Amino acid sequence: MTEEVYLGIDTSCYTTSLFFMNRQGQKVAEARRILKVKPGGCGLQQSEMLYQHTRNLPELMEEAVQGHAFSMLGIGVSARPRPREDSYMPAFLAGQGFARSLAALYSIPLWQISHQENHLEAAMWSAKGPDTDRFLFLHASGGTTDLLLVEKMDMFGPDATGGLPVADMAQAEENAVGTAVPTNPKEKVVANYRLTEIGGSLDLHAGQFVDRAGVALGLDFPAGPALEKLAEQHTEIMEIPVSVHKTNVSFSGPCTWVLRQIEHNNFAANIAAGVQWGLAETFVRMIRNGAAEHQVKDVILAGGVSANQWIRNRIIEKLSRRQIKVWLPENRYSGDNASGCAAYARRQQEG
Repeated sequence: MTEEVYLGIDTSCYTTSLFFMNRQGQKVAEARRILKVKPGGCGLQQSEMLYQHTRNLPELMEEAVQGHAFSMLGIGVSARPRPREDSYMPAFLAGQGFARSLAALYSIPLWQISHQENHLEAAMWSAKGPDTDRFLFLHASGGTTDLLLVEKMDMFGPDATGGLPVADMAQAEENAVGTAVPTNPKEKVVANYRLTEIGGSLDLHAGQFVDRAGVALGLDFPAGPALEKLAEQHTEIMEIPVSVHKTNVSFSGPCTWVLRQIEHNNFAANIAAGVQWGLAETFVRMIRNGAAEHQVKDVILAGGVSANQWIRNRIIEKLSRRQIKVWLPENRYSGDNASGCAAYARRQQEG
């Protein structure tokens, strides 16, 4: 039996992802693969990312569709890092080209969004909220530490929702903003979101901090999951320096301090626990300040760093004292994945 689905594609810095979602918004199939980094390495060049994504996409497609008969209704793809005109990264060309080819072949709609919007959509799909028109979004990963104000916008009709195949980024930008007004009361209404950056890191990103500390501790890159496991063995939490000014933060100084502690052969698990403590404390302060400034009471977390369970629990505990509700996706949908692209495409088509 053929199943109607929407396909999401994401080719980020370190993960190739495909996700199939049915018309009811349920996962039907997915496949993802972390890009390979040589032992002891701290990253990949863009050319290597593009090469690995190009190799991975056909193999992941073969893996995801095995045992299924799909009829594709539309495709969503991450085409750039952030929803800004100057945002560009070669790694996303692999997924974008793959998506455009499939959309052209099957004459189906294609929606191009940013990787950051994909994270937001994935988190909202998994967490089933927030159910409010204004909220905060903390996106913390290896390449991003952004605090954003998210505002819901109601979009009307096919011109505003991207109901036709998107051929280029200029058209994608127009669809993302959406200026059309309803001309037919029966036209479906689709809620899209305006993202406004209100804070973030002035130097290192949260994930870079984790990876530099983790590699210095002898962990493989990317170091997030291994650092979390190491921290479970701590005897005490080493409270590291924290640098927060309103909603802007710095991880360069704290990272330098941690690396010096590692050189002095302090207990590794206590240092790992300290890194978690420092990240959680930083996030709590910037969220708290942003919520007060913009008068909101909800925040959703996404990005690989926010998948750390200790950090999650600490944020929930401290923000609950300020009556700020924290929305959390499943851990597997906090990190890089393509479910947000599929969810976005479905929402545009289904309303």
